[in-house]
Amino acid sequence: MAAKTFDPVRCTAVVERIGDRTIVRLPDAASAALPSRGQVAVVGSVDGAAFADVVEPDGRKGHWLDLDGIDGATAVPGDTVALEVTPSEDWPEPEVPDDLRAALDAAPDTSDVWMGITSMARWEWVRWIGATRNPATRSKRVDVTIDKMRNGKRRPCCFDLASCTDPELARSGKLVDGD
Repeated sequence: MAAKTFDPVRCTAVVERIGDRTIVRLPDAASAALPSRGQVAVVGSVDGAAFADVVEPDGRKGHWLDLDGIDGATAVPGDTVALEVTPSEDWPEPEVPDDLRAALDAAPDTSDVWMGITSMARWEWVRWIGATRNPATRSKRVDVTIDKMRNGKRRPCCFDLASCTDPELARSGKLVDGD
């Protein structure tokens, strides 16, 4: 089966800072051109600096991109950058948080499920666990993840991927305004 091909989405965006993170919000038309309101794996460039990453949902049917991890991205808040993103079926591996990594390591019987799911599904588990600020809820979600995997579940339950954004930058599932 041939891989899907996607057209690049080109736009300009203003760099902003939320907390200690440097981001760009994709303009509405650019977000609308993406295949999902949730996370989307993309390859692209910011002012010519190439990257492969995941654009995040903003909880308002749009997307944003964290510039801090892009080598060569030198823009600062207030700058306008040229952005090009092309959706990709090749998801990068998520950074597995320490609490989930420890739980997975302590539950070797879940290894086949964890390794047998797609990178996109691993992103969903990581995002579902991380989509809360409450430590007790987070701990419970780690435990539920292990239990679900022990029962063969390959994805977290039904949660709204379009409003499941980084809790460090969001309130009630919506990206907050920058500085």
